[in-house]
Amino acid sequence: MSLKLEALRATVQHNCHVADARHAGENGLCVYLLKMREYYRWEQGHSFRAVLSKNAVADWITEREQLWDRLEGASFEPVRFDGQDFEPFDTARINEAVGADGLVYSGGIGRQAKPHFFLGCLERREEHDGFTVLVSAREYARDLTAPPAMSLDGMIFVRRESLRRMIWEKVEEWRWNRRETPMRRAIAYYDFDRDPDRALDEMTENELETLILHEVGEVRVGRELGGDWESLLATLPRSRAELMVRAVRDHLVDCASALPALFKALDPSSLHFYFANLGGMRKELFPTLRDAYDRWLAEDDLSALDETTRRGAEHWHSLAERILDLHRREGPGCMQAIEELIGANRL
Repeated sequence: MSLKLEALRATVQHNCHVADARHAGENGLCVYLLKMREYYRWEQGHSFRAVLSKNAVADWITEREQLWDRLEGASFEPVRFDGQDFEPFDTARINEAVGADGLVYSGGIGRQAKPHFFLGCLERREEHDGFTVLVSAREYARDLTAPPAMSLDGMIFVRRESLRRMIWEKVEEWRWNRRETPMRRAIAYYDFDRDPDRALDEMTENELETLILHEVGEVRVGRELGGDWESLLATLPRSRAELMVRAVRDHLVDCASALPALFKALDPSSLHFYFANLGGMRKELFPTLRDAYDRWLAEDDLSALDETTRRGAEHWHSLAERILDLHRREGPGCMQAIEELIGANRL
C-alpha cells in the first residue's frame, strides 16, 4: 500500500473509530459480540472458515473498547488527499478526487442517525438514469456496522465484500439449526457443501444485482418523496417511529422496484433470499407479503405474490404521503401520531 493510500486509509479508519465510539454501545449484547467477532475477522484478515481464538478475540475487543474510550468526544477528521482537505461527509467531491486512483469512498448517516464511513477498491462504475452506481471490492477502512449498500445524493454504493460477509453469516446462522427456512431454500441453489468459496462468490454476484435494484428504487422513491422525508427522519432518531417509517419506505421501494424485477427474472434463489431477510419491523408491518410467499411455495404460482406487491406499492405510497402530511402539520411532536398511523395501516 502506498504512503498516500495508507494516510487516506488511516484518516477514514479514524473516523470509523470515532463513529463506533459514539454508537457501538447501542447494539444489544449478543448482536454486539457477534459484530465484534466478525469485525476482528475482517481487520485481522482471517478467512470465513478460519477458527478464531476466543482469547485473541476477547483481548482485541478489550483493546478496541479502550480505544473508543480514548476517542470519547473526539471529532471527525478532514479527509486529506493529494493536498486537499475535504469534510468527511463531502462524499461526491472525495470520490472525484480518489476515483482516478481506483478508490471509492462513502461518508453518510445511516439508521438510527449513525454515521458510516468506508474506503474501498473501486470495482466498477455504472450510470443509471442520472445517478451513479459505485461497486467496491476489497475494503480498506470500515466501521463496526458495514451495510452492504447505501444511497446518498444520487450515488449508490454497493459493497461486495460486505455483502459477501453478510451472506456467509446468514449461511452459518442457518447451519446452526438447519431448519426449513427461506435461507435454506436460497442456499440450496448453490453448492455450499462441496465448494463453499465458489458458492459464496456465485451467490454474492447474484445478490449484488438485487441490491442494486433496491438502491435504484431508493433513489427514485427519494426523489419522489422529496427532502421532507429526510427532515422527518431527523426528528425520529433511535425510536420505534424511525424503524416504522424506514420500514414503510423499504416496502414502497421493494414493491415498486425490486420485487417486480425478481418476478420478471424468475429467480427463485433471490426471492428466497429476499424473504430470508424480511424480518423485524418490515415483517411486522406487511404480514400478507409472507402469506403470499407461502402460497407461492405451496402452489408454485407467483400470482399471489405479484398481486400483493402491486397492492403494496399503492398502499405504502399512500401511507408515506400521509406520514409526510402529518409531519408537515404537527412538526417534531408527531412521533406518537406517526406510530399510531403506521400501526393502524399494516397490510
